Amino acid sequence: MTRQRRAGFLLAIAAPLLAQQVTVFDGAMVVDGTGAPARQARVVVRDGRIAAVAEDAAIPPGAQVVNAEGHTLIPGLFDLHTHMPYSGVPGLGGDWGKNLKAYLLHGVTSAVDFGTYPETFEPMRRLLREGRLEGPRLHLAARMTTPGGHGAEAGRGDFFSLEVTTPSEARAAMARLLPYQPDAIKVFTDGWRYGAGADMTSMNEGTLAEIVRLAHAQGVEVMTHTVTLERAKIAARAGVDAIAHGVGDSRVDAEFIKLLAAKKTAYVSTLAVFESKTWPAPALLASFLEPAALRIAAKMSNASAPETAARRRRWANLNANLAALFESGAAVGSGTDAGVTGTLHGRSSLREIELMVGAGLTPLQAIAAATSVSARAIHVDAERGTIEPGKLADLVMIHGAPHERIADIYRVADVWMGGRRLDLEKLRQEIASEKVTPIPARPAVALIDDMEQERTSLDTLRVNASDPGLDNSKSIFQRVTRTPGNHALAFHAHMGEKADPFAQVWFPLSRGGIEPVDASRFHGIQFEARGEGGYKLIVHGRSRRTGSQPEAAFQAGPAWSRVAIPFGRLAGLDPRELLIAAFEIARPPGTHGWLELDNVRFY
Repeated sequence: MTRQRRAGFLLAIAAPLLAQQVTVFDGAMVVDGTGAPARQARVVVRDGRIAAVAEDAAIPPGAQVVNAEGHTLIPGLFDLHTHMPYSGVPGLGGDWGKNLKAYLLHGVTSAVDFGTYPETFEPMRRLLREGRLEGPRLHLAARMTTPGGHGAEAGRGDFFSLEVTTPSEARAAMARLLPYQPDAIKVFTDGWRYGAGADMTSMNEGTLAEIVRLAHAQGVEVMTHTVTLERAKIAARAGVDAIAHGVGDSRVDAEFIKLLAAKKTAYVSTLAVFESKTWPAPALLASFLEPAALRIAAKMSNASAPETAARRRRWANLNANLAALFESGAAVGSGTDAGVTGTLHGRSSLREIELMVGAGLTPLQAIAAATSVSARAIHVDAERGTIEPGKLADLVMIHGAPHERIADIYRVADVWMGGRRLDLEKLRQEIASEKVTPIPARPAVALIDDMEQERTSLDTLRVNASDPGLDNSKSIFQRVTRTPGNHALAFHAHMGEKADPFAQVWFPLSRGGIEPVDASRFHGIQFEARGEGGYKLIVHGRSRRTGSQPEAAFQAGPAWSRVAIPFGRLAGLDPRELLIAAFEIARPPGTHGWLELDNVRFY
């Protein structure tokens, strides 16, 4: 066969495959996300990108034609403020996989996650890239705050939210964060507690400006938790990319409006987390909420937070400020704070759009806020956010006319990401499973940590944890010399002045404790310990999402001793799905405790 004939033969084989990569949406009303009026147009998608948007666009031979009559085609939606690891209902640990799918079910194809820490970035990106998890395009944020500030009170350890008070501390913290390649830096800059509690600490302008300078030098956005007018002015002057939560303590003024325009800072109100809401009926929740969460939510149906004068003032300010800023031409994006109790993943993203209309935006303007404006806020507008040639074909087909009746935004019929139609029914079935989202387990290796490196022997980062609250227990750990050339880990804790204080040091068994490890070929966990009194070994597994994790008590004295804890002593533990081995010191309030550890391993 000649080269010319062979080329023709290969082209003949490839032609049907190429044609299968062309999809044409015919008969839809198109809301392109720019705020322009809806129009009847044919949308041609080729190789995952939009190729044409025109009423008379040609239908290529062999293209797959989607009959979209009676539907509206909008760009994939954005949620600029989520906490993916949280469940959104009280008393239940989150299932990231199911939370991700809930966004897709509601047409959210891009989201910013503020709920995790940098050690999780690589495994989460890889699991999504490999198709082991399915979800929206994620912007993963590292977190920074001030000592005694919001974000530091959850008891999750100092690497979850790095604490800084000066520009020099900010530089050191950024040097720790940037190697993880965060998509954004989330900074808790405002300590106001909405008039419902004592204020926490707030970040000064010089420190925030240094964070912004270093982040922008690496092409990384800075987004803040900011809830008061004066702190919002500081954030805008520092040049942050987006201010989240909205100004709730007072009405915005001309100075703030000018600052937003001058600094090109976006404003994200997260009305969905602040509204005085009641839990939806279980029949509605069942379409997108996993069974474990549904059982809890069903008990709370029609429950609502008590209405107070402070809440009413804040709500009035949030709505008036959103309307005033939009009217001024400010970039108003869309975010929810989903994952916070009562603010449910996916559904709240649509509720936010509806609430923006309630605050005074037109449906077209609210849809633009949740698409093109949000895309610009995180600098991905060259790729997504509008329906126009060259953009990724992240598309949502709505049954109805949300540009006329915003309530139709909930009637999601189909979703495409990069031109690929998602199987929404399959996503619903996977969310409805009683089991957690499956993630393949890695085989466990015997040695967890011999304390000879700055990271564990598994190349994971040791982290601390404690009881929650600003009055939490404080701890520090470091490697110390046990014998020449041999190290141990010294863990010291000062108990908080509160009931049942505790401090923990965690040894993740995989990077960030995301992927489970299968230790079923082993009998238990052993380690060498030196201390003074009683302690606990706590082992986290994937399936235990309510109540406490399996634990076993042990004693340690002033001389080194070897402790072996069989899996059988860890009630309810499944050794095939382990995530973290943790050691706990619990002592009376205000006292101190210490523990030294070495050679933690499976046996």
